[in-house]
Amino acid sequence: MTTASTPPAQPAPPLPLATGRLVLRTVLASDGAAIGAYCADPEVTRYLPFAALDAEGLAERMARLVAATAPSVPGESLCLAVLHDDVLVGDVMLRLTDRHGPQDPPAIGELGWVFSPEYAGRGFATEAARALVDLAFTHYPLHRLMARLDPRNVASARLCERLGMTREAHTREDYADRDGTWSDTAVYGLLRREWAGS
Repeated sequence: MTTASTPPAQPAPPLPLATGRLVLRTVLASDGAAIGAYCADPEVTRYLPFAALDAEGLAERMARLVAATAPSVPGESLCLAVLHDDVLVGDVMLRLTDRHGPQDPPAIGELGWVFSPEYAGRGFATEAARALVDLAFTHYPLHRLMARLDPRNVASARLCERLGMTREAHTREDYADRDGTWSDTAVYGLLRREWAGS
């Protein structure tokens, strides 16, 4: 129920998305084996906010991914499986983060992605992320998209640049690593008017 202080719910996004080579659809429970294969790889998760997943960690992540289908308010996410020729090659995420005012719809979103190294170097991550950016700006009244990543994650930084994002900040030792050390964060941003003019 919508009240005077609650903005109306956003409709579910139109899915699946199709690009030249890929299909992006909601994550299914049956995707667990494919997602688990790359999320159990320490090299894949090296710069991610979670360690290589064991069975318990995979079950928790899959529950979150499967449920993330129709974000409407800050804190909710849309998670999509990325398929090439019916093979799952990675997953992408759009998380709604902030709104301009308490009665406004979300205005800022954050992007994330994880891909199987088996399919690296073929442009799948860029193609999928670009489709997610387009969906974010066409379906939601977002003003800004952002990505936060470890500056050592050169592949993701290059992906942000290919998406037309601007490196806006480098914050020092603001993220506690799993090994007890502190890491930096690089922040990339893309404004609606920049996307519309590209």
